[in-house]
Amino acid sequence: MRHRVHGRKLNRDTGHRNALRKNLIADLLCYEQIVTTEAKARTIRPAAEKIITLAKRGITKGKENPASEIHARRLAAARLPRTRTFTNEDGEVEEIDVVKKLFEEIAPRYMERPGGYTRMVKIGKRPGDNADMAVLMLVEEA
Repeated sequence: MRHRVHGRKLNRDTGHRNALRKNLIADLLCYEQIVTTEAKARTIRPAAEKIITLAKRGITKGKENPASEIHARRLAAARLPRTRTFTNEDGEVEEIDVVKKLFEEIAPRYMERPGGYTRMVKIGKRPGDNADMAVLMLVEEA
């Protein structure tokens, strides 16, 4: 019985699991949509929503006290990788600062939304190993 057992191990040790979680959340914030297994999507969805809420609260409290926003940025930076490499349509490689994008683009988009920033859509089975796949995406503003 799994009474009061929280989280999924995903067949990884602790360090690998934490790195996977951080990288998937950073990819979700940068690309705003990722295709992954359903188990991984279910694992990172609450953590991604908490990061966005952290950024929203940091921006709101930062208007009164700038130190609060700096504190929220530092907390987010501790929970996310520093940068993501992104290749645009022209083939140019650019680096995206994950925390900067979170605080300047993503969190302001959801200031009026009380939660539910992500959507998970099941897309069927993966051909190689029959794993359940899902698309995890940030919902549109409104």
